[in-house]
Amino acid sequence: MTVAALRGVDLRRIRHFVVLAETLNFHRAAQLLHMTQPPLTVSIQKLETELGVRLFERSAKGVRLTPSGEAALDAARQMLHHAAAFSEMAALAQSGMAGLLRVGFVGSATHGLLQRLIPRFRAEHPQVELLLRDSSSMQILRGLAEESIDIGLLWTPVLDAMGAEFLTLQRQTLVAALPQGHPLARRRSLVLADLQGENFILYDRTQAEGMRSVCMLLCQRAGFVPRAAQEAIQIQTVLALVQTGLGIALVPSMMAELPNAQLVFRPLRDLADQALVALALAYRPGSSKPAVQRMRQLAAQEFGE
Repeated sequence: MTVAALRGVDLRRIRHFVVLAETLNFHRAAQLLHMTQPPLTVSIQKLETELGVRLFERSAKGVRLTPSGEAALDAARQMLHHAAAFSEMAALAQSGMAGLLRVGFVGSATHGLLQRLIPRFRAEHPQVELLLRDSSSMQILRGLAEESIDIGLLWTPVLDAMGAEFLTLQRQTLVAALPQGHPLARRRSLVLADLQGENFILYDRTQAEGMRSVCMLLCQRAGFVPRAAQEAIQIQTVLALVQTGLGIALVPSMMAELPNAQLVFRPLRDLADQALVALALAYRPGSSKPAVQRMRQLAAQEFGE
């Protein structure tokens, strides 16, 4: 007899059958099941009626399994095992310790943030399946609004949060990124006004509008409007274009920590120690997934803001 033959049968009766099959004693089985013997007898009789087969043979010598009972025992044990696993997984998901967590992240989050956050989360929540997606800040916000992702790691500020809330993880100032050999690279530090007249690699106006707006506003305060040579979505792409000599760019200060012989990063004295942008964890307020709260708590502990 297979698991399919047992489908639709009350799991309690399956459990009664297994315990009786293992003890072959109604009195002992009833004790293990914390019930009296008459209800156990009725339960087994109903199970046999539902299945249309005899599972036990009763005689003056005791109880033994019929061939049908012996064939059904392994399938019954499988049913109870899968039911227990189902119950356990449901309970783990309810507590945030299991399930699927979909995480969208900007490319620059791979420069230390993901490496600190993801291994620790996986170690503490091994039953949670993580689905990581490389995206732009705007794609992440749309994904949160549409509930196609659960957590986002992106740059703030953003112009339209689309209902998301943010937990700040790493605050950054901005520095100038220059191609090696650029005349301004000879100086140890700069001010924003020194960049007037330069070609800029700007952030995409639709996919990275928050970063673009910060850079535009800072340049305008310094007395000029940056001249766009190219636009890009991800900071890594911006730097790759700077490296080709197409222009210069304003990038988060963390990017200066990455070794690159073809790029030069210079601090901007008029922006020194100003937290202008930040990597943040974005989430939907009131998300029904407990794993989202688990990730938020871990991120707050890890980054201490």
